[in-house]
Amino acid sequence: MGIERNESTTDRFIRIIIGGILVLATSYISMSTVLLFILLIVGLFLMLTGLAGFCPLYKLLGIRTGK
Repeated sequence: MGIERNESTTDRFIRIIIGGILVLATSYISMSTVLLFILLIVGLFLMLTGLAGFCPLYKLLGIRTGK
């Protein structure tokens, strides 16, 4: 049982890297608080879905990059 993975290994790796970059960027980029918050949320979403191997948006849209 558990969560059915819908992301390939490559997809997961890319999500974790890009998510990490976005999270780190919030510390170094100077912009409005709202935009920084959005960057942080998107970055965390990418990192968490990459670590879990499951993306709820993929599930909603019927996309599957994994086997």
